[in-house]
Amino acid sequence: MLAGAVLGVVELVFLCVAGPARLIPATRPTCDRIADKLLALERARLATWLGQPTAEAGGGYGFLVVRAAAGLVTGYGVAAGLLLSGLLLFGGSWELLTGASESVPFDFPGVKVISNIGVMGLLTGGFLLVLTLAGALAAGAAERRLADRLLGPSGQERMRRRIAVLTATRSDIVRAVDDERRRIERDLHDGVQQRGIALAMLLGRAQHAADPAKAGELVAQAYTESRRLMDELRSVAWRIYPTALDELGLRAALAGIAERSGVPVSVRYGLTERPVSEIETALYFVVREAISNAIKHAGARDILVVVDEDERTVRAAVSDDGAGGADPSGGGLSGLARRVRALDGAFTVDSPPGGPTRIAATPPKEVPCA
Repeated sequence: MLAGAVLGVVELVFLCVAGPARLIPATRPTCDRIADKLLALERARLATWLGQPTAEAGGGYGFLVVRAAAGLVTGYGVAAGLLLSGLLLFGGSWELLTGASESVPFDFPGVKVISNIGVMGLLTGGFLLVLTLAGALAAGAAERRLADRLLGPSGQERMRRRIAVLTATRSDIVRAVDDERRRIERDLHDGVQQRGIALAMLLGRAQHAADPAKAGELVAQAYTESRRLMDELRSVAWRIYPTALDELGLRAALAGIAERSGVPVSVRYGLTERPVSEIETALYFVVREAISNAIKHAGARDILVVVDEDERTVRAAVSDDGAGGADPSGGGLSGLARRVRALDGAFTVDSPPGGPTRIAATPPKEVPCA
Protein backbone atom coordinates (compact mmCIF):
# COMPACT_ATOMS: atom_id res chain seq x y z
CA MET A 1 0.00 0.00 0.00
CA LEU A 2 2.84 2.42 0.80
CA ALA A 3 4.56 1.68 -2.51
CA GLY A 4 1.21 2.18 -4.20
CA ALA A 5 0.87 5.56 -2.51
CA VAL A 6 4.25 6.68 -3.88
CA LEU A 7 3.25 5.48 -7.34
CA GLY A 8 -0.11 7.21 -6.91
CA VAL A 9 1.62 10.56 -6.35
CA VAL A 10 3.80 10.01 -9.43
CA GLU A 11 0.80 8.96 -11.49
CA LEU A 12 -1.23 11.97 -10.35
CA VAL A 13 1.56 14.36 -11.33
CA PHE A 14 1.97 12.57 -14.66
CA LEU A 15 -1.76 12.74 -15.43
CA CYS A 16 -1.90 16.44 -14.62
CA VAL A 17 0.95 17.04 -17.06
CA ALA A 18 -0.02 14.47 -19.69
CA GLY A 19 -3.62 15.66 -19.96
CA PRO A 20 -2.75 18.96 -21.65
CA ALA A 21 0.39 17.54 -23.29
CA ARG A 22 -1.52 14.88 -25.21
CA LEU A 23 -3.45 17.63 -26.96
CA ILE A 24 -0.22 18.25 -28.87
CA PRO A 25 0.31 15.42 -31.41
CA ALA A 26 4.11 15.58 -31.15
CA THR A 27 4.12 14.82 -27.42
CA ARG A 28 1.63 11.92 -27.49
CA PRO A 29 4.23 9.16 -28.12
CA THR A 30 6.32 10.37 -25.16
CA CYS A 31 3.29 10.45 -22.86
CA ASP A 32 2.28 6.96 -23.98
CA ARG A 33 5.77 5.60 -23.30
CA ILE A 34 5.77 7.05 -19.79
CA ALA A 35 2.28 5.64 -19.21
CA ASP A 36 3.49 2.20 -20.31
CA LYS A 37 6.40 2.38 -17.85
CA LEU A 38 4.06 3.33 -15.01
CA LEU A 39 1.77 0.45 -15.93
CA ALA A 40 4.79 -1.90 -15.92
CA LEU A 41 5.67 -0.70 -12.40
CA GLU A 42 2.09 -1.28 -11.27
CA ARG A 43 2.13 -4.81 -12.71
CA ALA A 44 5.41 -5.55 -10.94
CA ARG A 45 4.02 -4.25 -7.63
CA LEU A 46 0.82 -6.27 -8.01
CA ALA A 47 2.69 -9.45 -8.90
CA THR A 48 5.39 -9.10 -6.24
CA TRP A 49 3.47 -7.92 -3.17
CA LEU A 50 -0.17 -8.73 -3.88
CA GLY A 51 0.31 -12.04 -5.73
CA GLN A 52 -1.76 -10.80 -8.66
CA PRO A 53 -0.42 -11.74 -12.12
CA THR A 54 -1.72 -9.49 -14.87
CA ALA A 55 -1.70 -9.53 -18.65
CA GLU A 56 1.34 -8.23 -20.49
CA ALA A 57 -0.91 -5.92 -22.46
CA GLY A 58 -3.96 -4.05 -21.26
CA GLY A 59 -4.82 -1.12 -19.08
CA GLY A 60 -4.13 2.50 -19.96
CA TYR A 61 -4.91 5.98 -18.76
CA GLY A 62 -8.20 4.84 -17.22
CA PHE A 63 -6.37 2.50 -14.86
CA LEU A 64 -3.83 5.21 -13.99
CA VAL A 65 -6.62 7.65 -13.09
CA VAL A 66 -8.34 5.17 -10.77
CA ARG A 67 -5.05 3.95 -9.31
CA ALA A 68 -3.78 7.47 -8.61
CA ALA A 69 -6.88 8.32 -6.58
CA ALA A 70 -7.07 4.93 -4.83
CA GLY A 71 -3.33 4.87 -4.15
CA LEU A 72 -3.36 8.27 -2.45
CA VAL A 73 -6.39 7.43 -0.28
CA THR A 74 -5.31 3.93 0.79
CA GLY A 75 -1.65 4.88 1.15
CA TYR A 76 -2.47 7.87 3.31
CA GLY A 77 -4.84 5.80 5.45
CA VAL A 78 -2.29 3.01 5.98
CA ALA A 79 0.58 5.41 6.68
CA ALA A 80 -1.48 7.47 9.12
CA GLY A 81 -2.77 4.36 10.88
CA LEU A 82 0.73 2.88 11.25
CA LEU A 83 2.17 6.16 12.50
CA LEU A 84 -0.60 6.84 15.02
CA SER A 85 -0.71 3.26 16.33
CA GLY A 86 3.09 3.25 16.63
CA LEU A 87 3.03 6.48 18.64
CA LEU A 88 0.30 5.17 20.95
CA LEU A 89 2.05 1.84 21.50
CA PHE A 90 5.43 3.48 22.12
CA GLY A 91 3.95 6.17 24.38
CA GLY A 92 1.92 3.68 26.40
CA SER A 93 4.92 1.39 26.84
CA TRP A 94 7.09 4.35 27.93
CA GLU A 95 4.52 5.48 30.46
CA LEU A 96 4.30 2.01 32.00
CA LEU A 97 8.08 1.49 32.07
CA THR A 98 8.84 4.86 33.67
CA GLY A 99 5.98 4.64 36.15
CA ALA A 100 4.82 8.17 35.34
CA SER A 101 1.45 7.08 34.04
CA GLU A 102 -1.47 9.07 35.40
CA SER A 103 -4.71 7.45 36.54
CA VAL A 104 -7.79 7.82 34.39
CA PRO A 105 -11.18 7.14 36.03
CA PHE A 106 -14.16 5.83 34.05
CA ASP A 107 -17.57 6.25 35.62
CA PHE A 108 -20.31 3.97 34.28
CA PRO A 109 -23.79 3.50 35.80
CA GLY A 110 -23.12 1.38 38.87
CA VAL A 111 -19.49 0.71 37.91
CA LYS A 112 -16.33 2.74 38.40
CA VAL A 113 -13.11 1.71 36.62
CA ILE A 114 -9.72 3.31 37.23
CA SER A 115 -7.08 2.79 34.57
CA ASN A 116 -4.04 4.80 33.51
CA ILE A 117 -2.77 6.56 30.41
CA GLY A 118 -0.18 3.87 29.61
CA VAL A 119 -2.69 1.04 29.49
CA MET A 120 -5.13 3.15 27.48
CA GLY A 121 -2.37 3.99 25.00
CA LEU A 122 -1.45 0.33 24.54
CA LEU A 123 -5.06 -0.75 24.10
CA THR A 124 -5.90 2.07 21.70
CA GLY A 125 -2.70 1.61 19.72
CA GLY A 126 -3.21 -2.17 19.42
CA PHE A 127 -6.80 -1.71 18.29
CA LEU A 128 -5.76 0.92 15.73
CA LEU A 129 -2.94 -1.30 14.43
CA VAL A 130 -5.34 -4.21 13.90
CA LEU A 131 -7.80 -1.87 12.21
CA THR A 132 -5.03 -0.54 9.93
CA LEU A 133 -3.90 -4.02 8.94
CA ALA A 134 -7.50 -5.06 8.21
CA GLY A 135 -7.92 -1.95 6.08
CA ALA A 136 -4.70 -2.74 4.21
CA LEU A 137 -5.92 -6.28 3.47
CA ALA A 138 -9.25 -4.95 2.24
CA ALA A 139 -7.50 -2.38 0.06
CA GLY A 140 -5.26 -5.12 -1.37
CA ALA A 141 -8.30 -7.22 -2.27
CA ALA A 142 -9.90 -4.19 -3.95
CA GLU A 143 -6.72 -3.56 -5.93
CA ARG A 144 -6.64 -7.17 -7.14
CA ARG A 145 -10.21 -6.83 -8.40
CA LEU A 146 -9.35 -3.53 -10.06
CA ALA A 147 -6.37 -5.15 -11.77
CA ASP A 148 -8.52 -8.04 -12.97
CA ARG A 149 -10.98 -5.62 -14.49
CA LEU A 150 -8.69 -2.99 -16.00
CA LEU A 151 -5.34 -4.77 -16.48
CA GLY A 152 -6.62 -8.19 -17.46
CA PRO A 153 -6.90 -9.35 -21.06
CA SER A 154 -9.67 -7.86 -23.15
CA GLY A 155 -12.65 -9.87 -24.29
CA GLN A 156 -11.09 -10.29 -27.72
CA GLU A 157 -7.81 -11.46 -26.20
CA ARG A 158 -9.61 -13.95 -23.95
CA MET A 159 -11.48 -15.28 -26.96
CA ARG A 160 -8.24 -15.60 -28.92
CA ARG A 161 -6.61 -17.56 -26.08
CA ARG A 162 -9.67 -19.77 -25.71
CA ILE A 163 -9.64 -20.54 -29.43
CA ALA A 164 -5.94 -21.43 -29.20
CA VAL A 165 -6.62 -23.78 -26.27
CA LEU A 166 -9.53 -25.45 -28.07
CA THR A 167 -7.45 -25.88 -31.23
CA ALA A 168 -4.61 -27.47 -29.25
CA THR A 169 -6.89 -29.80 -27.28
CA ARG A 170 -8.72 -30.86 -30.45
CA SER A 171 -5.39 -31.82 -31.99
CA ASP A 172 -4.46 -33.62 -28.76
CA ILE A 173 -7.69 -35.65 -28.86
CA VAL A 174 -7.01 -36.69 -32.47
CA ARG A 175 -3.54 -37.88 -31.46
CA ALA A 176 -4.92 -39.66 -28.40
CA VAL A 177 -7.49 -41.50 -30.54
CA ASP A 178 -4.78 -42.52 -33.03
CA ASP A 179 -2.54 -43.76 -30.19
CA GLU A 180 -5.43 -45.77 -28.75
CA ARG A 181 -6.12 -47.36 -32.12
CA ARG A 182 -2.47 -48.32 -32.46
CA ARG A 183 -2.53 -49.87 -28.99
CA ILE A 184 -5.65 -51.87 -29.82
CA GLU A 185 -4.06 -53.05 -33.06
CA ARG A 186 -0.96 -54.20 -31.15
CA ASP A 187 -3.10 -56.05 -28.61
CA LEU A 188 -5.04 -57.80 -31.37
CA HIS A 189 -1.93 -58.62 -33.39
CA ASP A 190 0.28 -59.79 -30.53
CA GLY A 191 -2.38 -61.61 -28.54
CA VAL A 192 -5.67 -62.48 -30.21
CA GLN A 193 -4.30 -63.01 -33.70
CA GLN A 194 -1.48 -65.28 -32.52
CA ARG A 195 -3.86 -67.42 -30.49
CA GLY A 196 -6.24 -67.59 -33.46
CA ILE A 197 -3.41 -68.82 -35.68
CA ALA A 198 -2.40 -71.42 -33.08
CA LEU A 199 -6.01 -72.60 -32.83
CA ALA A 200 -6.32 -72.93 -36.62
CA MET A 201 -3.06 -74.90 -36.81
CA LEU A 202 -4.17 -77.31 -34.09
CA LEU A 203 -7.52 -77.91 -35.78
CA GLY A 204 -5.79 -78.40 -39.14
CA ARG A 205 -3.42 -80.99 -37.68
CA ALA A 206 -6.32 -82.76 -35.98
CA GLN A 207 -8.24 -82.85 -39.27
CA HIS A 208 -5.36 -84.51 -41.11
CA ALA A 209 -4.23 -86.83 -38.29
CA ALA A 210 -4.56 -90.51 -39.19
CA ASP A 211 -4.45 -91.70 -35.59
CA PRO A 212 -7.78 -91.05 -33.76
CA ALA A 213 -5.98 -90.81 -30.41
CA LYS A 214 -3.60 -88.18 -31.81
CA ALA A 215 -6.54 -86.31 -33.35
CA GLY A 216 -8.35 -86.34 -30.01
CA GLU A 217 -5.28 -84.98 -28.26
CA LEU A 218 -4.98 -82.18 -30.82
CA VAL A 219 -8.68 -81.34 -30.43
CA ALA A 220 -8.21 -81.11 -26.65
CA GLN A 221 -5.28 -78.75 -27.17
CA ALA A 222 -7.41 -76.72 -29.60
CA TYR A 223 -10.16 -76.50 -26.97
CA THR A 224 -7.67 -75.21 -24.39
CA GLU A 225 -6.35 -72.71 -26.90
CA SER A 226 -9.89 -71.56 -27.70
CA ARG A 227 -10.49 -70.86 -24.00
CA ARG A 228 -7.31 -68.81 -23.90
CA LEU A 229 -8.45 -66.98 -27.02
CA MET A 230 -11.76 -66.09 -25.37
CA ASP A 231 -9.96 -64.85 -22.27
CA GLU A 232 -7.68 -62.75 -24.45
CA LEU A 233 -10.65 -61.29 -26.31
CA ARG A 234 -12.39 -60.42 -23.04
CA SER A 235 -9.21 -58.81 -21.76
CA VAL A 236 -8.79 -56.71 -24.91
CA ALA A 237 -12.45 -55.66 -24.81
CA TRP A 238 -12.12 -54.72 -21.13
CA ARG A 239 -9.03 -52.63 -21.88
CA ILE A 240 -10.85 -50.85 -24.71
CA TYR A 241 -13.92 -49.96 -22.64
CA PRO A 242 -15.45 -51.92 -19.74
CA THR A 243 -19.20 -52.48 -19.86
CA ALA A 244 -19.30 -52.13 -16.06
CA LEU A 245 -18.47 -48.44 -16.41
CA ASP A 246 -21.73 -47.77 -18.27
CA GLU A 247 -23.89 -50.27 -16.42
CA LEU A 248 -22.70 -49.93 -12.82
CA GLY A 249 -20.70 -46.69 -12.73
CA LEU A 250 -17.20 -45.60 -11.85
CA ARG A 251 -17.12 -47.14 -8.37
CA ALA A 252 -17.79 -50.64 -9.73
CA ALA A 253 -15.33 -50.19 -12.60
CA LEU A 254 -12.57 -49.14 -10.20
CA ALA A 255 -13.40 -52.09 -7.97
CA GLY A 256 -12.92 -54.32 -11.03
CA ILE A 257 -9.50 -52.80 -11.66
CA ALA A 258 -8.53 -53.43 -8.04
CA GLU A 259 -9.67 -57.08 -8.27
CA ARG A 260 -7.70 -57.72 -11.46
CA SER A 261 -4.56 -56.06 -10.13
CA GLY A 262 -1.59 -58.19 -9.21
CA VAL A 263 -0.79 -56.04 -6.15
CA PRO A 264 -3.05 -54.71 -3.36
CA VAL A 265 -5.07 -51.68 -4.52
CA SER A 266 -7.13 -49.64 -2.04
CA VAL A 267 -9.93 -47.49 -3.47
CA ARG A 268 -11.43 -44.58 -1.51
CA TYR A 269 -14.49 -43.38 -3.39
CA GLY A 270 -15.99 -40.13 -2.16
CA LEU A 271 -18.33 -38.96 -4.94
CA THR A 272 -21.91 -38.27 -3.92
CA GLU A 273 -23.32 -38.84 -7.42
CA ARG A 274 -22.16 -40.20 -10.78
CA PRO A 275 -20.19 -37.78 -12.95
CA VAL A 276 -21.24 -37.22 -16.55
CA SER A 277 -20.10 -39.92 -18.98
CA GLU A 278 -17.13 -38.02 -20.42
CA ILE A 279 -15.73 -37.18 -16.98
CA GLU A 280 -16.34 -40.69 -15.69
CA THR A 281 -14.53 -42.23 -18.66
CA ALA A 282 -11.54 -39.91 -18.30
CA LEU A 283 -11.18 -40.70 -14.58
CA TYR A 284 -11.44 -44.43 -15.25
CA PHE A 285 -8.67 -44.45 -17.84
CA VAL A 286 -6.43 -42.26 -15.68
CA VAL A 287 -6.73 -44.67 -12.76
CA ARG A 288 -6.32 -47.77 -14.92
CA GLU A 289 -3.23 -46.48 -16.73
CA ALA A 290 -1.64 -45.24 -13.50
CA ILE A 291 -2.13 -48.62 -11.81
CA SER A 292 -0.82 -50.47 -14.85
CA ASN A 293 2.31 -48.29 -14.97
CA ALA A 294 2.90 -48.65 -11.23
CA ILE A 295 2.84 -52.44 -11.49
CA LYS A 296 4.66 -52.81 -14.79
CA HIS A 297 7.38 -50.15 -14.57
CA ALA A 298 7.72 -49.03 -10.94
CA GLY A 299 7.46 -52.38 -9.15
CA ALA A 300 4.88 -51.00 -6.71
CA ARG A 301 3.77 -53.20 -3.81
CA ASP A 302 0.88 -51.04 -2.61
CA ILE A 303 -1.38 -48.62 -4.52
CA LEU A 304 -3.93 -46.12 -3.21
CA VAL A 305 -6.70 -44.63 -5.35
CA VAL A 306 -8.63 -41.62 -4.01
CA VAL A 307 -11.62 -40.20 -5.87
CA ASP A 308 -13.28 -37.14 -4.34
CA GLU A 309 -14.86 -33.83 -5.33
CA ASP A 310 -15.38 -30.22 -4.40
CA GLU A 311 -17.86 -27.61 -5.58
CA ARG A 312 -16.49 -27.38 -9.14
CA THR A 313 -14.18 -30.29 -9.86
CA VAL A 314 -13.80 -34.03 -9.52
CA ARG A 315 -10.39 -35.44 -8.63
CA ALA A 316 -8.81 -38.85 -9.03
CA ALA A 317 -5.37 -39.38 -7.47
CA VAL A 318 -3.30 -42.58 -7.66
CA SER A 319 -0.33 -43.00 -5.30
CA ASP A 320 2.10 -45.92 -5.16
CA ASP A 321 5.25 -46.91 -3.29
CA GLY A 322 7.19 -47.87 -6.42
CA ALA A 323 10.56 -46.78 -7.75
CA GLY A 324 9.27 -43.48 -9.21
CA GLY A 325 10.83 -41.75 -12.19
CA ALA A 326 7.64 -41.77 -14.30
CA ASP A 327 8.02 -39.68 -17.46
CA PRO A 328 5.01 -37.35 -18.02
CA SER A 329 5.91 -37.14 -21.73
CA GLY A 330 5.66 -40.91 -22.18
CA GLY A 331 3.04 -42.33 -24.48
CA GLY A 332 0.58 -43.49 -21.85
CA LEU A 333 0.75 -40.52 -19.49
CA SER A 334 0.82 -37.92 -22.27
CA GLY A 335 -2.29 -39.49 -23.78
CA LEU A 336 -4.06 -39.25 -20.43
CA ALA A 337 -2.96 -35.62 -20.08
CA ARG A 338 -4.42 -34.80 -23.49
CA ARG A 339 -7.68 -36.51 -22.57
CA VAL A 340 -8.01 -34.55 -19.30
CA ARG A 341 -6.97 -31.21 -20.82
CA ALA A 342 -9.60 -31.63 -23.52
CA LEU A 343 -12.14 -31.41 -20.68
CA ASP A 344 -10.53 -28.20 -19.32
CA GLY A 345 -9.03 -30.22 -16.48
CA ALA A 346 -5.60 -30.40 -14.88
CA PHE A 347 -3.28 -33.41 -15.01
CA THR A 348 -0.20 -33.64 -12.78
CA VAL A 349 2.54 -36.23 -12.34
CA ASP A 350 4.78 -36.12 -9.26
CA SER A 351 7.28 -38.97 -9.52
CA PRO A 352 10.77 -38.25 -8.16
CA PRO A 353 13.44 -40.94 -8.66
CA GLY A 354 13.10 -43.46 -5.87
CA GLY A 355 9.40 -42.71 -5.45
CA PRO A 356 6.74 -42.39 -4.38
CA THR A 357 4.63 -41.53 -7.43
CA ARG A 358 1.40 -39.54 -7.39
CA ILE A 359 -0.70 -39.02 -10.50
CA ALA A 360 -3.76 -36.78 -10.29
CA ALA A 361 -6.46 -35.71 -12.72
CA THR A 362 -8.85 -32.88 -11.87
CA PRO A 363 -11.52 -32.32 -14.52
CA PRO A 364 -14.52 -30.04 -13.96
CA LYS A 365 -17.85 -31.53 -12.95
CA GLU A 366 -19.47 -30.38 -16.18
CA VAL A 367 -18.22 -30.90 -19.73
CA PRO A 368 -17.03 -27.49 -21.07
CA CYS A 369 -19.26 -27.54 -24.17
CA ALA A 370 -22.32 -28.16 -22.00
